[in-house]
Amino acid sequence: MSDKNVKEIEDLIKIISKLPGLGPKSAKRIVLKLIKNREELIKPLAKTLAQVYKNIVRCNNCGNLKSANSNCICLSNKYEQICVVENIADMWAIESTGIYKGQYHILGGTLPSFENQGVENGLLIDSLIKRVKKNSVKEVILATSASIEGETTSHYISDSLKDAKVQITRLAKGVPVGGEIEFLDDGTLFSAFKNRKPVANS
Repeated sequence: MSDKNVKEIEDLIKIISKLPGLGPKSAKRIVLKLIKNREELIKPLAKTLAQVYKNIVRCNNCGNLKSANSNCICLSNKYEQICVVENIADMWAIESTGIYKGQYHILGGTLPSFENQGVENGLLIDSLIKRVKKNSVKEVILATSASIEGETTSHYISDSLKDAKVQITRLAKGVPVGGEIEFLDDGTLFSAFKNRKPVANS
C-alpha cells in the first residue's frame, strides 16, 4: 500500500518536507520512524508542539523567543553590549562559540537593498535604537552577514545610531564575502569576534 493512499501520512510527509534541509525522501524516513515509535516520539512531540504553538512568542523588544507567560530576558538584566544579528539561528551559532555572553538583538531579517534602505520592512531597528538609549549601552556589535543585504542593514543601523553615545563595531576578518553567520564554523566566528573593528560613521 502506497503512502499516497493514506491522507494523514501524505499530509505529514508534505509538512515535514518543508523543513530546512529535508526533502520528500528524508521526510518519508522521518514519518516511518515516528510511526514505529508512536508512544516514544509522536505523543510527546505532538504535546510539545502544541505547547510551543500556544506559549512561545517573539519579543517585540529584542526579537528573541520567549514564553508568553513571562518577561523576556532583555527586560530583566542590565547590560552594556548588544550583539545585533539577522535571525535566531545566527544567535545560536554565536552562542555555541562561547566567546560572547552579552545581550542579543534579533532583527528578523535584512534590508533588501541600498535603494530601499529607508524602509525597515518590519525589522526591529527602532526597538534597537530605543534599547541602546534606554540602557546606556556602550557597544553595539553588528553581526549581520557579509552579503549585500547584510552590509546594507549594517550601514543603516550605524547611521541610525550616529547621534547615540555608543561604540559600534563590526565582525572582522574570517567572515567571507556573502557568508551567512549561521553556517560559519566556531573558529571563524571566534576570530571574527576577537578582531571586530569600530564602524566609522560618515
